[in-house]
Amino acid sequence: MQIRKGTENDIEEVAALYDAVNDYLESHTNYPGWRKGIYPIREDAAQGIAENNLFVAEAEGQIAGTFILRHRPEEAYALADWGNRLDYSEILVLYTFAVHPRFLRQGIGKQLMEFILAWAAREKIKAVRLDVYEKNTPAIRLYEQMGFQYVDTVDLGYGMYGLDRFRLYQRVL
Repeated sequence: MQIRKGTENDIEEVAALYDAVNDYLESHTNYPGWRKGIYPIREDAAQGIAENNLFVAEAEGQIAGTFILRHRPEEAYALADWGNRLDYSEILVLYTFAVHPRFLRQGIGKQLMEFILAWAAREKIKAVRLDVYEKNTPAIRLYEQMGFQYVDTVDLGYGMYGLDRFRLYQRVL
């Protein structure tokens, strides 16, 4: 598997991955609470590529996974006591972490997380932060296995979608 920065040529395939994930979630347990046509969508991929912070993982000739790394948190992150006074120039926030359903249960998520942590260390980042819907037990299990520490539970403002409680995690590097 090769992980690289996404390009404009990847937008349609990443959007198709988002749709495939949402279709899969619709017919299985929707742990993250994502909804097709709402999040994630093509515009999220296009914005990530425009900001040069969307990554793709290629396997077997297709995009098997994707994620976005930003130095910008959700507003509710300010409500948490992170236990340090780092500036967001020293922090990466993980967004839109997704694995294509065809590649589930193959260790792709773990490989993506290992890449993220190695990338952050090379970039001299001091912490990686993320949020996860409180009922997304598979993702929570992965993050905790990767050494992320629970910080707090907050409302990110997605109550209109039935998503009101998100767990915040941090991995200090």
